[in-house]
Formats: sequence, structure tokens, C-alpha cells
Amino acid sequence: MPLDRGDIDRAVDEIEERLVALSRRIHEHPELSFEEQKASSWIAELVEEVAAVPVERPFGRMETAFRARVGSGGGPRIALLAEYDALPEIGHACGHNLIAGAAVGAFLALARYAGSIRGTVELLGTPAEEAGGGKIRRLQAGAFDGVDAAMMFHPFDRDVLAHPALTSQRIVATFRGAPAHAAFAPWDGRSALTACLDTFRLVDGQRIRFRDGVRVHGIVIDGGQAANVIVERAECEFSIRAHSAEEMEPVVATVERCARAAALASEVSVEFVHEVGYREMQNNLTLARRFGAALEALGRRPSETDSSIGAASTDMGDVSLAIPAIHPWLAICGKGEALCHQRAFADCAKSEQGFQTMLIAAKALARTALDLFDDPELVKAAHAEYRAARG
Repeated sequence: MPLDRGDIDRAVDEIEERLVALSRRIHEHPELSFEEQKASSWIAELVEEVAAVPVERPFGRMETAFRARVGSGGGPRIALLAEYDALPEIGHACGHNLIAGAAVGAFLALARYAGSIRGTVELLGTPAEEAGGGKIRRLQAGAFDGVDAAMMFHPFDRDVLAHPALTSQRIVATFRGAPAHAAFAPWDGRSALTACLDTFRLVDGQRIRFRDGVRVHGIVIDGGQAANVIVERAECEFSIRAHSAEEMEPVVATVERCARAAALASEVSVEFVHEVGYREMQNNLTLARRFGAALEALGRRPSETDSSIGAASTDMGDVSLAIPAIHPWLAICGKGEALCHQRAFADCAKSEQGFQTMLIAAKALARTALDLFDDPELVKAAHAEYRAARG
């Protein structure tokens, strides 16, 4: 007989205080990408204590990654993904403390009834979503081999089941010129900073050619050390986003062309370093709609999509191109009150509404996993949609 969903909900309720305490603790001690020693340890300790199952850590040669699993060993394998890294300066302004709490809550609720699960559920700790692509490294290490579906939720200002995420790439451009005294003989120098700043102006001039949804934004990393010296070395970084890798290619070429033109004008050299980027999100609607049905049973009324809001990037996109996956967004504040990467959103991530959304997300994730365990046809449908989307 299928496991009663009410039992799963009650299992989450029984550990509510511990989940909230875990999430609050992570929020109060923000750690940057690949440095999440405290968060990963606190999660592992709670899982080992409550579920009495071992946690593999470090996992896959990543110091702050981990994996725990329960189930029968037969049937589908479902992965619940936990993020827990923070942002520089503004801490958990993306709400990863809530993502972690929801994944842990769903896993512990399912672990309580492990003997009744017709498959395997895995809790995967995936570091460095904000910078570095921890999930991509997990993919490359084979952590998702044989997994039938991957699920997580993300905090937002509204409930959306299948929002797009953009392909992203970062380019660092380093300009090198020649120094000179800026007052005595500026004509003897070649300004790397001038070329660096001209690059931004040239890129801005090319925005008229960018497709809808393309994003190019950058910062100057190194603009020199003294105002009275013609800058010998300057460096800038651009973050580029597009709907797909194919759409990304000409935008990257445009940014590089602008940098080379700026370098030519100032008689300096330029070199490029391409950093790891993320792929676009392929939302599996079969799974997303089942998650939405779970949310409705829990009293939420999510939209399937919302074209009025923009899109960002996540390494969950890379996972979604490898296996069926969902990345729904759930409100932790009022619509328009705050958005990810804002200081106000960090406050929402430690609010009562934020914690209540985390608990609902835990229940919905667990319910969706149970649907997959109980209905082989649902698993087949999710895989069929994934294969069709991949061509």
C-alpha cells in the first residue's frame, strides 16, 4: 500500500524546530563557495542523528560536498539537492539556507519510512552554486549517474513551477601597456586602464544587436594603483548570459572583439580567460506539475510560469540537461518586496514566512518523490519528456 502523504507531512512537522534551527544557524554563519565547512558539517550531523544513516563526506573529492541515501535499492533513484553557500558581503541574500533546510527536511521525512519506499532517495550536498559550479563537478564525478530525477526548490517573491534559467559564462580580460609618469611624460606611457574602460563603452554600443534575454554586465577588477602613473595593467570581468549555448557564442565573440578594438586603439595588449559557466535550465514539466499538485494540496497556488520576471543562472541547469530535473521558486516574501541578491532578501531568508515556505517545500519535495516511487509510469513520462526536449 502506498505511503500516506499525511504521514510524510507529520514527519516534517515533528522535526520543524530542528530544521528551522539548522537553517537559521547557516544563515547566521554565511560561508562562501567551496568554504562551507560549518554548513556541511551541521547538515551531516543532523542527518546522522535523526535518520541514523551514514553521511559520505567529503564526497567525490570535494571537501564540503556530501551524500546520504536511504531506500530499498530497487526502483527509481531520486536526488534531493541542498545548496548552502552564501554571497560576499550580503550573506544569504539568495536564501540557500532555506534550500538546505527543505532538502534535509524532505530527506529525513522519507528516511523515517525508508522500509516503505520503493526506490532510493539521496540527499546530495552541492557546494558553490554562487561561484564555481559545485553541481557541475558532481556531474563530472559521476554523482548523478543512474539518478532518475533531481529536485530542489529556490526562494523567491512568488510561487513559480518552471521558470527559465540562462546559460552563463564569465570572461576576464587583462590589458597590459606601459607605465609612465602621468605629469612629467604621459606620452611615454600606454594606458591599460583606458583600453579597459573603452571596452565597456564599446560593449554598451553593441547592445542594440543583442537578442532579447541576453545579459552582459561587468566590473573593473584592477584599475591601477596610483593616479599619477599611467596604468600598466588593468583587468575587468564580464558576466554574459543567454538563452542557450548557441545564442551565447556570438555574444562572447562581440565582447572579445570590443576588448581587442579598445586594446588596438590604446596600443596595449589584451588576453582572455574564460571561467566556468552554467547551462540553461530544462524544466521537466512532468515533474514540475506533480510538485505543483503537491503544493496545492498543501495550500499554495503556484503559477506554472511568469513572463513578467527576468531570469538568472544556476548550475542546476547543467543537471537538467543530464537528467530530468526541477527547480521551482517559492515565495518567502510579498510579491515585489525583495528579490535574490538584495539585502532585504537576506532578511526574508531568516523570517517566519521564509521558514514556513521552507517546510512546505520539504513536504512538497517528499510528496513528489513518493509519487515517483509509487508510479512507474510517472518516471517513464518524465524520462520521455526529457528525451524529447533533448532532441
